Amino acid sequence: MNYFIQFLTYFRILIAPIIFILITLLNFYGWALSLFLLASISDYWDGFLARKYNLESVIGAILDPIADKILVTFLILALSIELSSLYIGIVGGTMLLREFWVGALREFNAQQNNSNATKVTLLAKIKTSVQFLTFSLFLFSLFANNALTLFISNILLFLALIITLQTGLSYTMSTFKK
Repeated sequence: MNYFIQFLTYFRILIAPIIFILITLLNFYGWALSLFLLASISDYWDGFLARKYNLESVIGAILDPIADKILVTFLILALSIELSSLYIGIVGGTMLLREFWVGALREFNAQQNNSNATKVTLLAKIKTSVQFLTFSLFLFSLFANNALTLFISNILLFLALIITLQTGLSYTMSTFKK
């Protein structure tokens, strides 16, 4: 079971560049959406199974958020390119800035024996879910060639940005409060 849980995490890392290629080079939006949905589901299942079977590990705790960041990074890049969207680029870039900042905070807190300051919160899990929903809707918009769902995707992306910034601020305040 432990190997399966690790596979689910590695799957997200390995599938990210494939999704990028499917979107930007091949215009296979349906395939990209299908693989992204599988990757999104794998994010839930690896954590659920690790907790259920008491197989949580240090490497899993480190790799799981990295896998999410890799997947999100490739999607932001692919969507920015494919849709020629400065909006997606700026909002997505800001979201990625938060991800790198929180990664640095986690490293800092680990060295200070203060890992609880950046422990994953419910709002951070909601952030990931909203991001994944948003990117799924963007991919569906491309697949269906539907302007309304693309418009809704842009609104959801802004909501994801707000939640992303809020969680980053919370982690920052928890790290530096004295």
